[in-house]
Amino acid sequence: MFNNASILITGGTGSFGHQCVREILSQFRPARLIVFSRDELKQFDMQQEFDAPCMRFFLGDVRDLERLRQAMRGVDYVVHAAALKQVPAAEYNPTEAIKTNIHGAENVIRAALDNEVDKVIALSTDKAANPINLYGATKLASDKLFVAANNVAGRHRTRFAVVRYGNVVGSRGSVVPFFRRLLDDGTDRLPITDPRMTRFWITLPQGVQFVLNSFRRMQGGEIFVPRIPSVRIVDLAEAMAPGMRLDFIGIRPGEKVHEVMCPRDDSHLTLGFNDHFVIRPTIRFHSHEMAYDTNPLGETGAAVAEGFEYESGSNPHFLTVPELRRMNGALGL
Repeated sequence: MFNNASILITGGTGSFGHQCVREILSQFRPARLIVFSRDELKQFDMQQEFDAPCMRFFLGDVRDLERLRQAMRGVDYVVHAAALKQVPAAEYNPTEAIKTNIHGAENVIRAALDNEVDKVIALSTDKAANPINLYGATKLASDKLFVAANNVAGRHRTRFAVVRYGNVVGSRGSVVPFFRRLLDDGTDRLPITDPRMTRFWITLPQGVQFVLNSFRRMQGGEIFVPRIPSVRIVDLAEAMAPGMRLDFIGIRPGEKVHEVMCPRDDSHLTLGFNDHFVIRPTIRFHSHEMAYDTNPLGETGAAVAEGFEYESGSNPHFLTVPELRRMNGALGL
């Protein structure tokens, strides 16, 4: 569906943006592939890596509505990946997280509607489900904005959806490169916040492919959640440094022991598909009704049990230490 189309990625110089550009160029022949971000050095570096004729680079911030409007002219599909993501940084700088993650989301919606973009998918996070930190709260607000945008759209053709997934293996600021830096510096111990801690686990290629598939599946208003494995952080440490001492340093501000992607309170809205879940909108759209149990690919889902919760600690699929070693090795981590 992306052949001869124009695609824009906000936050396109980040880990997700790099991989998304790589996957799109390898699978499709877009007319334009636009990287929108505020970091000119990262854009310069990215231009050296990707020199396809379809590539375009726009300096800009999602806080700037007019710049977004300019960048989205003639665009068919938008992936909204720009966000302030660091949990402690958001706790200490709440107004900055709100400006980017909430007001920026509103600007993306307005610019997409003004330019009659066909489809928009916003990236979310497991921290947006039952949030206890400001980052999660801003992403929950963003999710709500993108879902409700399908109602705001009225007669506009633009449709909006959300993709929510867990920790991305090896992404900037994540635990694997943090452990790797410590090990490379010769540490004799690894710091872990809590021995019970678990996280959902997905690779960058898997995350990008899930987003691209969600464009084909979406009707508007869905929150797509992939079925992915969990990891115990103590197992990750064992996989990276067998037998090394672990220091349990306590939970950081705004951190959970386990993460949730489909909250129990949304079980009446959740549909289970073969490799993913769909959380239906909490609101009804005035302009259209959707039967979310069947998507445009012909895949069918069924309602989950009452009280169902998709949580990293109770997930039936955990990666073992050998599996983690193989995954890290395959990813060069």
